[in-house]
Amino acid sequence: MQGKPVAILSNNDGCVISRSDEAKNLGLPMGAPAFKYSGFFKANNINVLSSNYPLYGDMSSRVMSILQQFSPDIEVYSIDESFIEFIGFNNYNFNDYALQIRTQVLKWTGIPTCVGVAPTKALSKVANKIARKFPNKTKGVYVIDTEEKRIKALKWIKLEDIWGIGYGLQKRLTLKGCKNAYDFVQLPDEWVRKNFSVTEWKLKKDLEGIPTLNLDHTEAKRAIATTRSFEYTFSDLENIKERVSTFATSCAEKLRKQNCSCHMIIVLLSSDRHKKNTQQHRVNTTICLPFPTDSTLEISNAAINGLEKIYKKGIKYKRAGVIVTGLVPTNTHQLHLFENENPKHKPLMKTIDELNCKYGDYKLKLGNQDLKRTWKMRQEHLSPKYTTNIKDIIKVK
Repeated sequence: MQGKPVAILSNNDGCVISRSDEAKNLGLPMGAPAFKYSGFFKANNINVLSSNYPLYGDMSSRVMSILQQFSPDIEVYSIDESFIEFIGFNNYNFNDYALQIRTQVLKWTGIPTCVGVAPTKALSKVANKIARKFPNKTKGVYVIDTEEKRIKALKWIKLEDIWGIGYGLQKRLTLKGCKNAYDFVQLPDEWVRKNFSVTEWKLKKDLEGIPTLNLDHTEAKRAIATTRSFEYTFSDLENIKERVSTFATSCAEKLRKQNCSCHMIIVLLSSDRHKKNTQQHRVNTTICLPFPTDSTLEISNAAINGLEKIYKKGIKYKRAGVIVTGLVPTNTHQLHLFENENPKHKPLMKTIDELNCKYGDYKLKLGNQDLKRTWKMRQEHLSPKYTTNIKDIIKVK
């Protein structure tokens, strides 16, 4: 859909969470409720799509694997963005190299990208915005490699468009007389350190071309959460149990992927806060386990027990979640003197993970889970899962 207005909706087709430039130019705001803007979509021929997480995740993984071929030093910043550090590339022509990166990603995935190259992370974000704003002049690539280019870029970019400057900080800097990034870097270091945190000072130095924001290397998570809104509101305990069990299963699988076990489980339950005329109930509970575990059976049972304690009859619930925390390495945790996990769980979980990995779509589930669906969401505008579902694979005639 290149060149056409496109809007991506959030879970349950709730609101707009991503827009193409064409949709932005039509005046479609971020966060627009889908039910309120249905007429706007039709009047402006905006292509509306539901979130397609399997497809996005797979395509993102493909793009990142391509980028790793150009440099081993890479930080995956988000699903559609990454930072690459070029160490030992002193004699390279970065404009040509960036064009090569962009060409290869487009050829191998069909995804158009923009590449910004600069001495620091913050400046590379500015360069990327310039490449995206002027695609015909830059061919999707812009390199800030001189002081003249840096100053020109900082005078061009608005304060609110600077990476790391939110609404609150923008408001305070505007009161100080700043209109763009150049005005920001002209502020005295002492004043910035005194009135803001070290994070804002580092951002200022980065925009000055002095590297202060290093690549972030992936670390094991301290907590793992799975929270979702329901497709519809549920007031019966059995339906909510099924959802919580599915969320707990997801957390357990993520634990095993990073070779961790958890000590505590937090169960969240919430009614629909948008329906002011109905009785509201937002509650959570924490379950402390006698021993650390990564077993789906143990975690699901504990989550269900926690749910039964906080569930309130007659409430229409719209959202639930499971968080596992108190994480420790699975192979080096402290054992309990009297209570320990059933030794049969380890080989069982390993077999389940291997079979689900081999056959996909969570073929093996707990008995209290819905066998047909993993995430129950309203997705009335779902695009095909071209690369993750054999039934949706593109057919070339």
